Amino acid sequence: MPHSAETLPPPPPYLPSQPPTAAPAAPRRVALPRRAAVADAAARICRHVAESPLIISPLLGARAGGRVLLKDETVQMTRSFKVRGALAALSLPPFDEPVVTASAGNHGLGLARAARLLGREATVVVPETASRTKVAALRSFPVTVVEAGRSYDEAERQALELARQGARYVSPYNDPDVVAGQGTLAIEILRRVPAPCTIVVGIGGGGLAAGVALWASGVPGVRVVGVEGEGAPAMRAALAAGRIVPIALRPTVADGLGGNLEAGTITFELVRRHVHDVVIVSEAEIHSAMSFLVHEHCLVAEGAGAAAVAAVLAGRVSGATGPVVAVVSGGNVDAAVLRAVLG
Repeated sequence: MPHSAETLPPPPPYLPSQPPTAAPAAPRRVALPRRAAVADAAARICRHVAESPLIISPLLGARAGGRVLLKDETVQMTRSFKVRGALAALSLPPFDEPVVTASAGNHGLGLARAARLLGREATVVVPETASRTKVAALRSFPVTVVEAGRSYDEAERQALELARQGARYVSPYNDPDVVAGQGTLAIEILRRVPAPCTIVVGIGGGGLAAGVALWASGVPGVRVVGVEGEGAPAMRAALAAGRIVPIALRPTVADGLGGNLEAGTITFELVRRHVHDVVIVSEAEIHSAMSFLVHEHCLVAEGAGAAAVAAVLAGRVSGATGPVVAVVSGGNVDAAVLRAVLG
């Protein structure tokens, strides 16, 4: 059964490199999606999203003591799973309503691609520290790109302010349509990997973990394990406290896992209900996973995209029955970062 906050040990102690960033004072009220919404999203986005491959990883399997497969989302448009949620959200009316979002990169790229495909007007707010590779890719789309703040939290506040001026805010994670779209990944996995099995996914804002776990909750024998980086264990801190709490953030190669959680986000409740475990991986373990994927599978993954593999490599995924599926969620990494990781 999924754990409760009471059974979670506290997040690991660390010395903050910056003071905690407060979440927005007034939580936005967002309804939890139902499991059927995942199937509805799959029907809407299927003509735009190809089913990504499952790759057998013999070496990971040997280390984990069982069969391990990689769900390679780097093959998607914009090289990330985020396009699933963006398409799911923008494929619903009203189609003449402008949309705005905050993004460290991949959600913004997904939204920009979806806006182009569906003819929607979109603005993407990114932190000034966002990956230059991702920002350059964003500017190749017909969307308005705004750089604001030194962190994702500051960019999100700016995007919410723009939304109050007359646009729909499409959160990277606190949006039921986005969560449902990310959950379509679980439909693909469970179509090919029978239960019992374990699905391992990275957690930033929690949209992917929430969507995958929501769909998996209807399939007996499927465990979902979430993975956070030690630089931003916001979900684990929330689970331990029983509520969303601001935490101090540290620099991380996994920029897609950085940032605090929006106050009142639906992902907290969905993760609390349906995710069976949330584990932490170190920066060194993320680096090792990125290197492993390049050398063993010729697969380039960004830090956040390699988090699930890092957890399997480090032996953090316990209690697995049946195959383990580690989601490689994105491959947009700066060349300089990749060179540094590979040494």
